Amino acid sequence: MARLASAIRALGAKDGDRVAVLSMNSDRYLELYLAVGWAGAVIVPLNIRWSPLENEDAMRDCRAEILFVDKAFAAVGTTLAKANPGLKLVYADDGETSAGMENYEALITQSQPIADAMRKRDDLAGIFYTGGTTGRSKGVMLSHGNLMANAFNALSEGLWPSTTIYLHAAPMFHLANGAAMYSVLLSGGSNVVIQGFTPDGVATAIQKERATDVLLVPTMIQMFVDHPTIGDYDLSSLKRIAYGASVISDAVLMRAMKALPHVEFTQAYGMTELSPIATLLHWKEHIGDGRAKGRHRGAGRAAFGCEVKIVDADDKLVPSGTVGEIAVRGDVVMMGYWERPEETARAVIDGWMHTGDGGYMDEDGFVYVVDRVKDMIISGGENVYSAEVENALAQHPAVAQCAVIGIPSERWGEQVHAVVVLKGGASATAEELLEFSKTLIAGYKCPRSVDITSAPLPLSGAGKVLKRELRRPFWENQTRHVS
Repeated sequence: MARLASAIRALGAKDGDRVAVLSMNSDRYLELYLAVGWAGAVIVPLNIRWSPLENEDAMRDCRAEILFVDKAFAAVGTTLAKANPGLKLVYADDGETSAGMENYEALITQSQPIADAMRKRDDLAGIFYTGGTTGRSKGVMLSHGNLMANAFNALSEGLWPSTTIYLHAAPMFHLANGAAMYSVLLSGGSNVVIQGFTPDGVATAIQKERATDVLLVPTMIQMFVDHPTIGDYDLSSLKRIAYGASVISDAVLMRAMKALPHVEFTQAYGMTELSPIATLLHWKEHIGDGRAKGRHRGAGRAAFGCEVKIVDADDKLVPSGTVGEIAVRGDVVMMGYWERPEETARAVIDGWMHTGDGGYMDEDGFVYVVDRVKDMIISGGENVYSAEVENALAQHPAVAQCAVIGIPSERWGEQVHAVVVLKGGASATAEELLEFSKTLIAGYKCPRSVDITSAPLPLSGAGKVLKRELRRPFWENQTRHVS
């Protein structure tokens, strides 16, 4: 860490400068999380599922001057360097170093260790980009205090004890996986890293490394337990699966519990802006009396170190059982959005992070997520803001008007669905619109289904598209309007 931090400083990074990473999971990614902070700089984990244009926008926004890439993203790194003159590239992988890049291992070898910069609690540690309600991504600023508060809160709740052998199967650019890393390091547990999620890859790593813990989104859990060869592996070491990012269906949860009867499941609800855990639903609430009370369908109670309340449109507390917006307070609340003071002010009010999720709290303090206040879809554990998709589709020359909504999906929880009105005399197929959107935004954000209609979209008196009217046929007769 001390040598890598020294190399980062030698490349020109000063206190508070941004250092970006675009890479699949690796041991080097873990080293970078630690060494960037040791150097006094700010880590910016870039989304491996984004298009080059989206990551270019994030790089330009945060003004990162150093970018670490692996073999999978070396070509993208070169493209980003052309768009950002002066950007220094470091090849952090095995094999031959790409032209125009420094070599990660060589930098460490030739660098002398430096002392820890000893950043303070309130210093910026990382910028984590999320989707934007206005169509542009925004950087969530988390301090060293934010990250450590979340790590200690998780340990206080019994997650990831010192005997943990934690498997990094979820993407390491995601804060949920990064946050688990910090807790495991603090507890004295072990980190096992695989390049990315596949059912066989996870099963092989559990069998070989005797992993005890893994964090997966519900879509991954479904793919894992439904895999035809899952019974061929020795998974006896696995003790706990933490899941989150989207609600798990009863059917998937039951199949997972049947396939892995020795494993305890814990749901973590939160968001990047909360470092990221706000509530936890422990294993005991998935079974027995907790299940009989329906708590397995909820998001749990406020995590240690967090306060949760439900508020109305005027930010007033609502009675127990009444649906409102979920708000969270604690040392985990973000510093704000990078250079977005107005959006920060709308999101954080008197220290309370307003999540944009609609839900209610029962008399025992259990939170249930039932809808979204923000115009956001969660598909396969990834946040998709409708405005981003609409902005992409609207650039197609045949599109006059469009609206994007989330509809139920057995596999993805929710899938992105577009309703499109074409210009008079113009023509376009759903397939054409999908392929067009892929050139501008990440594939997971693109519509999986498209309705092309000649009827005008329903509008409010103020001229706003009434998306609830578009969503109603897909969600009617369901108690929960998110999946």
